[in-house]
Amino acid sequence: MAGWRRNLYIICAAELVAILGFSTTFPFLPLFIQELGVTELKQVEIWSGLLATGSAVAMAVVSPIWGSLADRFGRKLMVERAMFGGALTIGAMGLVTNVHQLFALRILQGSLTGTVAASTTLVASIVPRDKLGYSLGLIQMAILGGSSLGPLLGGLVADSVGYRPAFWVTGVMLLMAGLAILAFVKEKFEPPPRGEGSAARWFFNDLGLIARSKAMWTVVLAMFLLQVGRKSDGPILPLFVQSLSPLGKHAASTTGVILSVNAFIGALAALAIGRISDRIGRKKALIYCILGGAALYAPQALVSNATQLLALRAAMGALLGGVAPTANAIIAIIAPEGKQGSTYGLTASATALGNAIGPILGATIAATLGIRSVFLSIAAILALVGIWVAGVVRVSE
Repeated sequence: MAGWRRNLYIICAAELVAILGFSTTFPFLPLFIQELGVTELKQVEIWSGLLATGSAVAMAVVSPIWGSLADRFGRKLMVERAMFGGALTIGAMGLVTNVHQLFALRILQGSLTGTVAASTTLVASIVPRDKLGYSLGLIQMAILGGSSLGPLLGGLVADSVGYRPAFWVTGVMLLMAGLAILAFVKEKFEPPPRGEGSAARWFFNDLGLIARSKAMWTVVLAMFLLQVGRKSDGPILPLFVQSLSPLGKHAASTTGVILSVNAFIGALAALAIGRISDRIGRKKALIYCILGGAALYAPQALVSNATQLLALRAAMGALLGGVAPTANAIIAIIAPEGKQGSTYGLTASATALGNAIGPILGATIAATLGIRSVFLSIAAILALVGIWVAGVVRVSE
């Protein structure tokens, strides 16, 4: 087996375990907040929003810094930082005594983790260029696979032994993933010359180099807008499912099934579309995925039952699952030489900001125009991004 393939499979396995761990604890954070003494529903909602937004903002701020350090000291080191940092901070969450301590650890977690960006950077730097779509599709499959199975595992652990042990289980999983990267992944990294001044100067030079690339900032901005759109329905989806269910019954379990099916199909599609993009071109594949996703978001505003919604979300997952691997492959191609870490760090920052802004936007649209308007708004955002990418992005494949 070629060395890059061995590294790729180990990184994907480790990322699967890591995302499985992250997804194990986050779904029940509102319930854990109540266990910490916050009992008023409005306060629970406020703290839940702060915990999600705080971590995303922290990640948005530090991701470009970690990316620049990856280019200077090695990409494997940054994956280890993210894995071990997550093991430490999430494991410590099982020991907190109040919600303020939990919030502080969430901020610290957002600052130290970022396994997706770190692993994507490492993969993009070690695989052959003509295998980028396949390789990044495989890691996206691991990410979505972990996301689809994590909530189920978390629910079983929390119901069986309580919320606190679930954090420790996640910590152990991240520790194991980090040790696997440390022991088995080989990186041939040649540090750049040290004549570029301080770390701060290096960082700002990196940002300036990326900012001067029109293709680069166009793709980063597109990733931000896509994330804003795709995260806008997060707060309202359970409520929408509840409105479709007779007497509002089984809304939680139905929502869980819809999300899991969407993630599972997206995971399978990521690998398939990534491989196809190596043949037909990454830009073409990305445009098809974005516009197809837009076309499948709009009809969700018209469904009359949960079965119709499930069918549309499943089909949508098959297309949107291909967005990340094709976009990341394009980023790897157009990134300045030796600056993959900085580039993916900036992309991770844009994605984290999208994670923070999307839910707020969706909740605002739902409150002013109605829940069904959210799906039409997302379709419009995706359609505009797809048209923009088609007209503006230039990539030599």
